[in-house]
Amino acid sequence: MSFPWAEQYTPKHPVMQWVDEKLPLPRLVYNAVGAGYPVPRNLNYFWNFGVLAGLALVIQIVTGVIMAMHYGANDLVAFGTVEQTMRDVNAGWLMRYAHANGASFFFIVVYLHIFRGLYFGSYKAPREMVWLLGLVIFLLMMATAFMGYVLPWGQMSYWGAKVITGLFGAIPVVGEPIQTWLLGGFAPGNASLNRFFSLHFLLPFVIAGVIILHIWALHIPGSSNPTGVEVKGPQDTVPFHPYYTAKDGFGAGVFLIAFSILLFFAPNFLGHPDNYIEANPLSTPAHIVPEWYFWPFYAILRAFTVDFFFIPAKLLGVLAMFASILLLFFLPWLDTSPVRSGRYRPTFRKFWWILLGDVAVLGYCGGAPAAEPFVMISQIAAAYYFAHFLIILPLIARFEKPLPLPGSITEAVLATYGKTDGETAAVPAE
Repeated sequence: MSFPWAEQYTPKHPVMQWVDEKLPLPRLVYNAVGAGYPVPRNLNYFWNFGVLAGLALVIQIVTGVIMAMHYGANDLVAFGTVEQTMRDVNAGWLMRYAHANGASFFFIVVYLHIFRGLYFGSYKAPREMVWLLGLVIFLLMMATAFMGYVLPWGQMSYWGAKVITGLFGAIPVVGEPIQTWLLGGFAPGNASLNRFFSLHFLLPFVIAGVIILHIWALHIPGSSNPTGVEVKGPQDTVPFHPYYTAKDGFGAGVFLIAFSILLFFAPNFLGHPDNYIEANPLSTPAHIVPEWYFWPFYAILRAFTVDFFFIPAKLLGVLAMFASILLLFFLPWLDTSPVRSGRYRPTFRKFWWILLGDVAVLGYCGGAPAAEPFVMISQIAAAYYFAHFLIILPLIARFEKPLPLPGSITEAVLATYGKTDGETAAVPAE
């Protein structure tokens, strides 16, 4: 979206004038992330995570391309080529650890980005398409991460592939043919590695393309903000550059410091030690778990232990796991409250914290053994997860009494910073 008061790109140098006339790429950048894009003046650091997700994707693509130069997509040599990259390639250990831990950091910032959107109502009109494209990116990330986890061809890689693709086998009639088609055989092997490697290399570029659509969809209505109140005039906005490029730059610095600490001091902290054992189809690990960022959904999958009439428990678990993500696509229409931000929705805010704790519990149970009391806790947490979106949110929207909204973004900012503590007690801090 271009507000009437947005600064216009006016190149002064003859070369830039010629470039702008023939290929207006500088103008596009200027209007997308420069001074030509006015944004709400009250964005806080929770709005940094979109940029950090883009930074994480760049790290993944760069390190992934370098890793691919030394990888052999063959079940006889895959494990060895990864280990050789770690030991014999100059800075190969750095590329491998940066790629493995970069995936974890990518999911960390995306999860924070999603929960920020849930709290501040960023999924509400007129930004439904931004939310939907963001969920598409999330699904593509999950597919890419799963296939990447298979490539090192360790014990968790092999058995993780066998378990996850085995989920499709639960589908009646067509399940087993689909599983065989995905693997290229009856068990993970050479064909599986080849197709997973090809798709793992391709999908990050697809993600980059959807991110462009995501940003495009965001620029049409403009960025949301902590108050949930739309921009009323030029007094409510500041140019993206230099104000938020500086703020995002600070966030990127903190991100890279945290990333470097994990990378250099605890590179295997988020991994599984069994993946340093070469894949062995004849030796099943005692406890098969996916990477940590899949644990909440893995807990929902394992929460179903009893058949329901003619529907097997395994199929119920698979349906629930996919439904736990798919129902987020309907969130803009499930939450019908006219107020966006959780700052002005006291009841919604309490249940948002409960949801956050519920997902944390699911994550813990997903990484724990499939035994009691973890299975029972997973069942309770999974039931609440679905109840939150399908029952609680619609009821809150109907019966909640929100706090008074500020008349504009500027009014909220001035009320926060321009009054005494007693006068600003009722106004949330920016």
